[in-house]
Amino acid sequence: MLAKVLSSSVIGIEAYAVEVEVDIAAGLPVFNMVGLPETAVRESKDRVKSAIKNSGYTFPDDRITVNLAPADIKKEGTGFDLPIALGLLAATQVIDQAALDGYLVLGELSLDGRVKPVTGALSTALAARDAGYAGIIVPVDNAREAAVVAGVAVIPVETLSQAAEFLRGLTSIAPHESAVGKELLSDEPAGVDFTDVRGQEHVKRALEVAAAGGHNLLMVGPPGSGKTMLARRIATILPTLTFEEAIETTRIYSVAGMLQRGQALVRQRPFRAPHHTISDAGLIGGGHVPKPGEVSLAHNGVLFLDELPEFKKNVLEVLRQPLEDRQVTIARAASTLTYPCSFMLIGAMNPCPCGYLGDAAHECRCSPAQVNRYRSRISGPLLDRIDIHVEVPAVPYKDLTGGRAGEPSSAIRERVSRVREVQTLRFKRAGIHCNAKMGSRHIRQHCTIGAKSSALLEAAVNRLGLSARACNRILKISRTIADLAGSETIGTSHISEAIQYRNLDRNV
Repeated sequence: MLAKVLSSSVIGIEAYAVEVEVDIAAGLPVFNMVGLPETAVRESKDRVKSAIKNSGYTFPDDRITVNLAPADIKKEGTGFDLPIALGLLAATQVIDQAALDGYLVLGELSLDGRVKPVTGALSTALAARDAGYAGIIVPVDNAREAAVVAGVAVIPVETLSQAAEFLRGLTSIAPHESAVGKELLSDEPAGVDFTDVRGQEHVKRALEVAAAGGHNLLMVGPPGSGKTMLARRIATILPTLTFEEAIETTRIYSVAGMLQRGQALVRQRPFRAPHHTISDAGLIGGGHVPKPGEVSLAHNGVLFLDELPEFKKNVLEVLRQPLEDRQVTIARAASTLTYPCSFMLIGAMNPCPCGYLGDAAHECRCSPAQVNRYRSRISGPLLDRIDIHVEVPAVPYKDLTGGRAGEPSSAIRERVSRVREVQTLRFKRAGIHCNAKMGSRHIRQHCTIGAKSSALLEAAVNRLGLSARACNRILKISRTIADLAGSETIGTSHISEAIQYRNLDRNV
């Protein structure tokens, strides 16, 4: 007898429907699986057989064929266990086929019949809603995640027998409901705050400008000057995640298997700080079974690269395309995956190999050639893509022990949020939300400057040898500075402050 169960698989972060066809025919006992299943999917037959027997049902001693359609796409993951088991029960007439119609089923089985959580439940729920399915049957640990999607009934199950009894009409399971929208709106970043930072007022100003416009930033300073401390607090001044942004970010974490048990949404902007020994695949994504990299895990948040020159050169160079396109494309022989990666890049580095160039308290013994060699580890094209370069000097003792506390993150975040709202309204038709994402057309339209400002910018370009990309970065930063000042036009003061944020364009 033939039975059909709807399930899904994920390519990148997008889910697509998979039809699980189970056929039981007379013949020698054998369990064949077709439709390009990978290893974890092929191994499901042993889990399914034990789960069915240990749940009190009879496993058929006949010729079993399972087809995963469409058969030309490789199937990965353990989420097909539950639909295969329910398909076998439907093929043996334990479950009525009509009860399965309209439900999309996902779940991994343990040998005793328990239903274990899987990755990609949120993407599956979105695919089920878009395809018009009545509901989805998922593991109970994935219920809060899947219930974020409105318009789809999410049926949480703990065991195979519970799922079978629900489909047979012997028990009822209430669809899981989530109040995550209200929880998200009331969420506040916690843990670190800018009140902990003493001194460094010009650096905090640069961080505020970067957060207001979504600009990339590089801090240069001696060891112990507070670069890492400042970087870890920039996420606290970014605007609160919108519901749409939270959905996008959660889909990535769900596919990567990084959601905590029972977690519905990623409620705070991500802050990722990989070690400098990371590989290019770890940073960008990829592997034998492609997974999102650190740039995608930082989507809608911050990617912090400490000790930037210590990263391998090939690792840094692969950042160039994601910084421009805000998405990563991983090409393989069988398929091409695309992951979103719209993030703020925050870098930190020493000014020289010993770290004390320009430090009044320590003597630097590095020659100009050594300094140039050290800084050349970061290529010119990558530096061009970093909008703001700011020096972070060592903090004097009197600033550490005395003086008033720094401004709280909440006050800075309020100003940043106000400016982001202005930018969102400005670029409403373009579909972008911050000045850093402006293209050439938007720069010509929104970054017009007067004769004095033009002369100042021309002098800076000629003296510093700035590229056309660096010149556009200055105009974008100037637009953000003007927005913070509440000015419709860009003045000379805005241009001059933006030029000061291009420190590394100058010769040593």
